Amino acid sequence: MFTGIVEERGEVTGIKKDKKNIIFSIRCSFAGVLKKGQSISHNGTCLTVEKITPPFYRLTAIDETLKRTNLKNLKAGGKVNLERAVKAGGRMDGHFVQGHVDCTAVCKKISDAEGSKIFTFHTQKNLPPYVVEKGSICIDGVSLTVVSVKKKDFIVAIIPHTLSITTFGIMAPGYEANIEFDILGKYVDSILQKRRS
Repeated sequence: MFTGIVEERGEVTGIKKDKKNIIFSIRCSFAGVLKKGQSISHNGTCLTVEKITPPFYRLTAIDETLKRTNLKNLKAGGKVNLERAVKAGGRMDGHFVQGHVDCTAVCKKISDAEGSKIFTFHTQKNLPPYVVEKGSICIDGVSLTVVSVKKKDFIVAIIPHTLSITTFGIMAPGYEANIEFDILGKYVDSILQKRRS
C-alpha cells in the first residue's frame, strides 16, 4: 500500500530483457536500507526488490505488467518516480494507492498557471464514473486531485514542489503515464453494479 507521495526520482541504470520480462537496475538514495522482497512503487507500479548493491537495486517487470504500464517505455538514463510502502502508524498525506495500474493516459497538453502547471491527460476509453472533480487520482505514482473531467480527458494541477521532485518536471506532451483510479471509488462502483444486477 502506498500514498502517492513520491520520495524521489530514481534513475534507470540498466535494462535487460529476460524472455518476455525486463530486469531493471535502479539508482536511488535509499537503496542501502532496502531489503529483498520489499515493495516499491515505480511510476505507480508496485514491484518487488530482488537484489541490492547500494546505491543500486534490481527488480523484474513481468510481461503482464509491461503490457499494462509505461514501464516498457523506460530507457537507460531515464527517470522514474519512487515511493516505498507506507508504514503502519505513519501519516497518510496522499490517498490509498495500491500500485495496481488501471490504464495509461497520454499527456495531451501542459499549460502554465503562474507558478503551477496544468496537465491535460487523454484516455483511449471513456473515464469511469468514479473519476470526479476534486476526487483523487494517481498518475505515475503521484497522488493528485482532479481539477475537471470530460469523457476521455481529465485535468490536474501540479505545484512547484511536485514538479521539482517527480517526473512531472520533465514530462512533455505525448508522454504515456500510468493511471490508478481511486480504490474507494472502484469499490463503491462495484457494489452498486452488483446491487443493480
